[in-house]
Amino acid sequence: MKTLYISTLLVFVCVLGIAQNASKPTISEMKWGLDYNLHIKLANDTNYVVDVRGLYHTGKNLFVDTTDQSTTYYPVSLDNEFIQYLKDQKLTGKDEVKFDSSLVSKNKTLWASLHLSLKGGYVHFINCLIYTLESNKIFLTDPIMKRPASNWKPKPMTKTFRRTHKWEYYIPYDQKAARKEYRLRKRDDDLKDLQGVPTNFIELFQNTSQKQYEQYKSEEKRQIVSQIDLVRLLLGAKYLGKDQIQYIQSKVLTSVLRYNINSLPSVIIFDDYNAAVSMTLDNTGYKIGYVVFRDQATMSPNDYETRFRKIELLIKAVNDANDRVFKKRLEKYYQKK
Repeated sequence: MKTLYISTLLVFVCVLGIAQNASKPTISEMKWGLDYNLHIKLANDTNYVVDVRGLYHTGKNLFVDTTDQSTTYYPVSLDNEFIQYLKDQKLTGKDEVKFDSSLVSKNKTLWASLHLSLKGGYVHFINCLIYTLESNKIFLTDPIMKRPASNWKPKPMTKTFRRTHKWEYYIPYDQKAARKEYRLRKRDDDLKDLQGVPTNFIELFQNTSQKQYEQYKSEEKRQIVSQIDLVRLLLGAKYLGKDQIQYIQSKVLTSVLRYNINSLPSVIIFDDYNAAVSMTLDNTGYKIGYVVFRDQATMSPNDYETRFRKIELLIKAVNDANDRVFKKRLEKYYQKK
């Protein structure tokens, strides 16, 4: 599987859990300045100057997989209308997720349970898990994730029991156990739960010892720790019980609603088109907000329209490909009899 990982920088994030009715600021103007500066003006008249060199770039020879084998992942913020939809559907007056008991029978996998609530494709699933882990709304060592002590053994002995009976938690929390699980799953061609996870997340996980992981935690390197935890969580996803899935579903939904309040749009640089593009993710896929070209002052209207259209077509191709991959996975894996 060939997975494209294109990072973006959340220009500024302000998490205000009590401001649930606030609207996310939108860009009213964005323009290139001198010395790699990008000037951003919001609808509320606040201004920001961003160093373009600090943003992540798409680079040259942008690859979009249209073979239905992989997912293109842009870790952008979620669209305000999408968050509002979730808020209207899922929150009670106490600002906690209200669990729908009618969905219990359908919550057989972590992916399926979150898809029922979040809709969208696999990129929503990855984004929302990352948001939850980064905002410390869920910990892999929470009590509900701990396996109960037991001397019971299945007869005959099962592959799953042999694989997991020494785990302290329902997921392989220790890096040694987690990397062993990864190697065994890769040998058995059973890494479906990691399809669509950014390649560098997996490489970071593989190259990190438990000692290094603990050091990252002590240094509060939340982004690095969350990327490793995401891989470990997904490696244990098929071993989760109903209670664990229900618990994670509730935490993710609540975290997503709180995390995105008042966050500015994500801005990425499309080097192939000499453009800065603000993007969000809604329930249909990636959504273009504002586009500004570095050489816009010298562009003809026809050149502007042509380049803008190419970016639109690129994002459409990404959304279409992601949607095909998502439906293919549901058919072959999560909806199997």
